[in-house]
Amino acid sequence: MSGVAAAAAAAARCSAARMTPAILGPCDPAPFAPISLAKALSSIAHSTACSAAAAAAAAEPEPSDVSSQLLSILASPNWQRNPWLKRLVASITPSHVSSVLASNLDPRTALGFFNWISQRPGFSHNVRSYSALLAVLIPNKFFGVAEKLRIAMIKCCGSVDDARFALEFLSRMSGEGDLRFKLTVRCYNTLLMALAKFLLIDEMKNVYIEMLDLKVLPNIYTFNTMVNAYCKLANLVEAEIYVRKILEAGLSPDTYTYTSLILGHCRKKDVNGAYKIFVQMPQKGCARNEVSYTILIHGLCEARRVDEALKLFSQMGQDNCSASVRTYTVLICGLCDLGRISEAMDLFTEMPERGCEPNLHTYTVIIDSFCKNNKISEARKLLDELSDKGLVPSVVTYNALINGYCKEGKIGAAFDILGLMESKKCSPDTRTYNELIDYFCKNKDVHQAMALFNKMTERNLPPSIVTYNSLIHGQCRLGELDNAHRLLKMMEESGLAPDVWSYSPIMDTLCKRLRIKEAFALLDSLHEKGIKANEVIYTSLIDGCCASGQLVDARRVLERMLLEDCKPNSFTYNALIDGLCKEKRTQEALMMLKNMLNLDLKPMVYTYTILIKRMLAEGDFDHADKLLDEMVSLGYQPDLFTYTSFIYAYCSQCRLYEAENLISKMRREKIEPDSVPYTYLIDAYGRLGLLHLSFDVLKRMFDSGCVPSHHTYALLLQHFLDENRVKGENLAIRSNVLTSNISAIDKADVWRIVDFGTVLKFFDKMLEHGCAPNVNTYVKIIIGLCKVGRLKVAVGIVNHMRERGMNPDEKTYNALVCCCCEKGEFREAKKMTEAMIEHGHLPRLESSKLLICGLYDQEDDEEAEHFFRSLLVCGYNHDELAWKLLVDGLLKKGFVTRCSDLLQVMERKGCQLHPQTYTLLIEGLDGTWKEYSCIGGKKNNWKLLRNTALCNRITIGRMIDK
Repeated sequence: MSGVAAAAAAAARCSAARMTPAILGPCDPAPFAPISLAKALSSIAHSTACSAAAAAAAAEPEPSDVSSQLLSILASPNWQRNPWLKRLVASITPSHVSSVLASNLDPRTALGFFNWISQRPGFSHNVRSYSALLAVLIPNKFFGVAEKLRIAMIKCCGSVDDARFALEFLSRMSGEGDLRFKLTVRCYNTLLMALAKFLLIDEMKNVYIEMLDLKVLPNIYTFNTMVNAYCKLANLVEAEIYVRKILEAGLSPDTYTYTSLILGHCRKKDVNGAYKIFVQMPQKGCARNEVSYTILIHGLCEARRVDEALKLFSQMGQDNCSASVRTYTVLICGLCDLGRISEAMDLFTEMPERGCEPNLHTYTVIIDSFCKNNKISEARKLLDELSDKGLVPSVVTYNALINGYCKEGKIGAAFDILGLMESKKCSPDTRTYNELIDYFCKNKDVHQAMALFNKMTERNLPPSIVTYNSLIHGQCRLGELDNAHRLLKMMEESGLAPDVWSYSPIMDTLCKRLRIKEAFALLDSLHEKGIKANEVIYTSLIDGCCASGQLVDARRVLERMLLEDCKPNSFTYNALIDGLCKEKRTQEALMMLKNMLNLDLKPMVYTYTILIKRMLAEGDFDHADKLLDEMVSLGYQPDLFTYTSFIYAYCSQCRLYEAENLISKMRREKIEPDSVPYTYLIDAYGRLGLLHLSFDVLKRMFDSGCVPSHHTYALLLQHFLDENRVKGENLAIRSNVLTSNISAIDKADVWRIVDFGTVLKFFDKMLEHGCAPNVNTYVKIIIGLCKVGRLKVAVGIVNHMRERGMNPDEKTYNALVCCCCEKGEFREAKKMTEAMIEHGHLPRLESSKLLICGLYDQEDDEEAEHFFRSLLVCGYNHDELAWKLLVDGLLKKGFVTRCSDLLQVMERKGCQLHPQTYTLLIEGLDGTWKEYSCIGGKKNNWKLLRNTALCNRITIGRMIDK
């Protein structure tokens, strides 16, 4: 078998595999179309009965009206004058052309029609229409025009499939039969370049071997194409073989050859080797061109050697080379990557002055850099500028802006960009949605993220490993470990393999919840899966062991980490130092700090802060001050947490003057205090009976834009309640109390005591001190009351809030709904949720689960279903809705019939569920049945949902099989 034939055979097999009807993956929408539960069994039976007829119908191809009409028109000698032809032009596609040319058309008519249609505006031939014409011309000996056409066919290859199709078709010309037409060296070279474009290196090698077998002598273009292809893959060994072949053929390497070798060294991260070849080029008699310069400049920039790249850029004129748009863009990108934006902008401004207009790529690089450096307004102006210049922004340009707005927390502006790109007919890609999903997950708004996940599947955009990892991280941040594991399963079923970052948030959540045994089991399972745990996984586990007082286990994890050749980092040692400090083993913690230094690990400000905090807790201010001085001498500046540790210690010792001085020092050093140090001051003044000074601190918070926390208001309310009771108490006694035990931040008792009238008086007191209660004030107080079940008072505060023209936010509504559910006020909870939805807020599914289960508990089925229907139009991810409400809610509570009813509601509404969700329903039913059967429950309801769910799953399976 010849080289082209061998390559073509492999390509044909690959192509055939592509053309086989694909097995639909779990993210393809078609197989997920839910099947009505009432009709599930009958649907399966009906599909079986009709399968033969459907197969027969599918086997009969639909007649092409356009092709038939074209054939009829072309049968006439004067076909170009036929008025019907003009009417058909807009409908003609390359597929129609191929069909017509395959119908035994006269070669001259075929060629005339082919040329005529190619001149129509908006029409372009593809490899198949070219091949169809060649199949007509070659048997009829039209070799001259056939040579030009097959070159044109190769050049029009726009994809891997096109290139492989052209390769397979040309292989037939090298064999026997009607299509025999020996390939010329030019044709071979063009084919090699087409294959190189898609890095089809094995096919290229086979084509080259065939050239030799058929005695077609390779020329410099042949060799250069082979050299360049291998250099693109950084395979310099193979590239050098073809360089030697150039010399063996009596030819000389040229500028293209050496430029390719420069590229190969750069791709191999060997910039010095690339530079050596660059220097040798004039010595070899080869002129350097702008491509040679640009490739080497790019290599230097990739190696972060931008100053050398700039020097090389300045020398281009010595070789009579002018910088191209590509040269400028590469340099601008290199400067931006190093944060040297002003220099990048200087080059950007210089481009038009040198007659080199920036292109879309140049603008996108600058826009991306602006967005990464918090210059989003400048980036937005550049978007308008490039549009004004007639350039069309790409999805990459828009994604850079969306990412920038998300990082700044301006999600509304990010969605405005999404709307703009869609209005410009630029379709979002997976990266677009990943940026938005990541934003919502980081902000604990995972329901919105899951809703966007829905949108992706609706648009047939394949979720990437980044998509799933963001969602897993988001679910873990809410403590939804079950949902995180469900996403892992969906990820695997979609053909993506979870990586170490998929498991990192799960490990972190387990450890923060002190579920250490499960965390160790997860670590072992990673080893079984062939996933090497990284420093993040190990550090989370060490931190969890330390937090649960298991320091021996923490050290064992460190030993295991070292055995697994995973180098601990500063965070790892911080976790160990913090664990030792919590156990009051300060000297061991200091030794651990020395171990860090011995391992060339740089301590962080946080490392010193942990130790300082421990020393301050022991009342050892002298050693804490010395450690602070040591930290500063090493070049570390105290941060917010360092200062806060000192402020807490000063407040606990009644040294408020020093605490206040530290607050002032922070402000001078541009370190803005958050609510914590202010709250320590408020509590300290309150315990001294200086409530007016506590409120003065609150006023300072308001003035500086610092948002008081739930604890801030809890402590202020406590001291406000105590004000009358503490009058007359001896200040010295109070000072001793303060010194011995500064009040704990958690003040739940306050919320159990305070009444509506007291809160209103508290608001008046705030006003006296110039602190008008705002939305945050109301929200923190309402949530505090809801946490201890004070629903009536909380509702009163909500009404008061609304009277002042303010509306509750999403967190407030969710707190109220949970409080209603805990008190059994389910109808009131439903009203709250409906009001929430009306104001554009999404109810948390956890509170919705409590509400639906509560309504069913009270046998209020109609209200429960009505509420469930209202959730279906809120844009939730359908799978997440089923997980939380049906699987985790109703099935775990034993409401099987109700679960069946709501599943039917979802199906009737057209909600598409993943097969994994049906599997969860079946597994949930199995577990519920086993538990229920132990107490003699009836089987009918369980069998109903289990069988209907199975019917859905079986039907989906059959659709996948087909």
